[in-house]
Amino acid sequence: MVTTRFRRVASTALAVSVLLMTASMALSQTATTGSSNTRTVTSGQKMKVKGVVVRRDADTFVVRDANGVDTTVRLSDRTSVKSNGGFLRSGNNYAQTNILRGLNLEVEGRGGSSGELLAEKVRFAETDMRVARSVESRAAPLEERASNTETKLGQVEENAQRLSGQLDELAAVANTAKGGAKAAQETADAAVTGVNETNERISALDDYVPQTTTAVNFRVNSAVLSADAKTKLDELATRALNTKGYVIEVAGFTDSTGSLQKNRILSQNRADAVIRYLVENHQIPLRRVVTPYGYGKSNPVADNSTREGREQNRRVEVKLLVNKGLTQPAPTIKTTTSGTE
Repeated sequence: MVTTRFRRVASTALAVSVLLMTASMALSQTATTGSSNTRTVTSGQKMKVKGVVVRRDADTFVVRDANGVDTTVRLSDRTSVKSNGGFLRSGNNYAQTNILRGLNLEVEGRGGSSGELLAEKVRFAETDMRVARSVESRAAPLEERASNTETKLGQVEENAQRLSGQLDELAAVANTAKGGAKAAQETADAAVTGVNETNERISALDDYVPQTTTAVNFRVNSAVLSADAKTKLDELATRALNTKGYVIEVAGFTDSTGSLQKNRILSQNRADAVIRYLVENHQIPLRRVVTPYGYGKSNPVADNSTREGREQNRRVEVKLLVNKGLTQPAPTIKTTTSGTE
């Protein structure tokens, strides 16, 4: 009877292992899919490209046009990034960090020495920017979770194989040892509990929990980081780079003085200043950063009618989020032994 129970538990563990291996293969196949059509721009050649951003790195991004051809675009300090202007007005200036995956844009420039397009002008519609922000805020965490899930699946496969071997050994002990049925049953129950805990950890890979929250403050009408703000960001970046499965969320705010539109732009510029500092000074990958957003004068943390309150409201909140599934302790299997009669 005990042997039959162990065989059932062993079969369950093997089934879990097969399912996890199948999911891991599917994730790997999805990650390698991509376009093979790439455009090489002759050095010095003037060119204008229209399309959608399909990849974003620190100083470059890839634009895919309507024919499915990819063009690598390199940014520089001279690159002008603006939205398209309406009737009798020019568009808004944007930081280069606002060029996101999913953004429909137009690039004008000349060919570089490596076949890329050196961007002189980048133009897009405000509506396309809002769509790209929405897409990026959802895509980046999903990609991070997929990568972490693939890693964890490999570990779970190894654990499942070890668990299967342990169950076989326990079944052999139960067949040869007199009076060991109770101890073997307890060990089998512990093994099933370990499998259940592992499944719970996999389910938790979709959740992120805050680890650290830092607020950096700014002077009136300024988006320049102070020495104190840089120190706080240095500490957060150090902690992030020593953490697995993290993302960084950045939100900019202002006090209540000034117009609604001015405060929105100022709060966005403050958020962009924080992102630029983390990327340029600590090499934080952009894929780790949730799309920065400027909330303007909304969500104050203090009373705007006082000077001290307004100083607190001129801020950028930076949150270090960590994958919940990676913070939970790994399940352990306790083996109980007893003597024979």
